[in-house]
Amino acid sequence: QVRLVESGGGQVQAGGSLRLSCAASGGTFSNVNMGWFRQAPGKEREFVATISKTSSIIYYTDSAKGRFTISRDNAKKTVYLQMNSLKPEDTAVYYCAADGKVGPPQRRGGRYDYWGQGTQVTVSS
Repeated sequence: QVRLVESGGGQVQAGGSLRLSCAASGGTFSNVNMGWFRQAPGKEREFVATISKTSSIIYYTDSAKGRFTISRDNAKKTVYLQMNSLKPEDTAVYYCAADGKVGPPQRRGGRYDYWGQGTQVTVSS
C-alpha cells in the first residue's frame, strides 16, 4: 500500500511559479512510475506529466511542455512538479499518482494504482 501526500499548492498571479511536491510512504518508491494529473471545476481529470522509476522517461501534456518540469528523488520518496509561467487555465486540483506495474510510464489515469488527496492551484489573471 502506497500513501501519497501532495503539498505546495496555492494562489499565484499569472506568470508566477509554484512547486508541487508529493511524498510517498509505504511500498518501494523506486519501483513505481509517478504521474501528475489535474482536474478543473466542471472538467474531467487530465494528464499533466509522468516520470519513470529511474527518471529516464518523462512525458508531458502539450500544454505543460516548456513550462512544467517533473522530477523525482527516490531517496526522499518524493516527486515534484515545478510549474512556471502559470496561466489562469492551469487552475485545478493537482493530484499525484503511483503506478507499480511493469513497463514505461503511462498517460492514462486508469493505469495508476494509488492517488493522493490533491492540492489546489489557483492562478489569477
